[in-house]
Amino acid sequence: MGRMTLPLQLPIDPMLARSVERIPEDPNYAHEPKWDGFRCIISRDGDAVTLGSRGMKPLTGYFPEVVAALEGWLPDGVVLDAELVVRSGEPGSERLQWEALSLRIHPAASRVRMLSEQIPAEAICFDLLAEGGDDLTGLPWTRRRERLETLFQALPSNPRVHLGRYTTDLTEAHRWFVEFEGAGLDGLVSKPLDSVYLPGRRGWLKTKHKRTADAIVIGYRVHKRGHGVGSLLLGLYDTAGKLIPVGGIGSFSDRMRDELETELAPLVQRDAEGSPVQIEKPRSRFSSADDQAAVALEPTLVVEVAFDQLEGSRFRHAVQLVRFRPDRQAESCLLEQVARAPSYDLAQVLND
Repeated sequence: MGRMTLPLQLPIDPMLARSVERIPEDPNYAHEPKWDGFRCIISRDGDAVTLGSRGMKPLTGYFPEVVAALEGWLPDGVVLDAELVVRSGEPGSERLQWEALSLRIHPAASRVRMLSEQIPAEAICFDLLAEGGDDLTGLPWTRRRERLETLFQALPSNPRVHLGRYTTDLTEAHRWFVEFEGAGLDGLVSKPLDSVYLPGRRGWLKTKHKRTADAIVIGYRVHKRGHGVGSLLLGLYDTAGKLIPVGGIGSFSDRMRDELETELAPLVQRDAEGSPVQIEKPRSRFSSADDQAAVALEPTLVVEVAFDQLEGSRFRHAVQLVRFRPDRQAESCLLEQVARAPSYDLAQVLND
């Protein structure tokens, strides 16, 4: 049999979802776990397996172990919509590990090879865009899902490639939303059963975990412009009374960056010579030359922030500023007061 020509023009942007506050109650929706990884369009064209990211940037060279798992397994002419993830933890208590996944994007080929062995990635597939010479993007979601399941049933089990789950049961969707957070997932994606695939368009809905917490501003990094606040650094006290760094806020307008620098000036810690005290960031092989230090502040200013998850003792992603809290005492901002999702094994989410 000769080489099959793909019916889709690649690269292609994945279909997206817009945020909503609640899981839609319409029975004509399918609900899928929202994976916290790299969105990836997987294609097999002849002997070539390609991994394309959102924004159509190539990911193929960064994940050789995923490419190797797909070669000789994925049929020619198939295009899948998927998520690349990295898991961590002992069997029985595994979870997604976003920070480890983010380390996988590295310019050095030797580092890429090493990381592919130390922190290997896996692909979770949830949509089928092309198969057997057919462009499936114009079919409703239900038809694409049927063909995706049939494809996986015909293929041998692959430890690096998984078929994503879905449910049309609203009660089960709400249970997933709560339980799966404990495995590092960050919500649900809800898809109309009759929805066609619209590359780059926000035709689906996503419901993410949202919480707020009061945290202490412990420092700031100067913006790359050379002035103004680039990001605020946050801390919380542990049970021993130690101030623990937990993450930061980095989304501000240019005007607010300059205003914050002025307003924070009285809180800047200074040494005996009057120079600002620096917060030294622990160095690692992945550190860049310009992100090692920040201006230390007296730990008195409290802010309310919105966040999705706390992983270990850090916010999983950058948080959003809700408001300043002059009514709160910094000593009351405790790590133990931040809600955490009960642990849930990732293998159960993946049906491993």
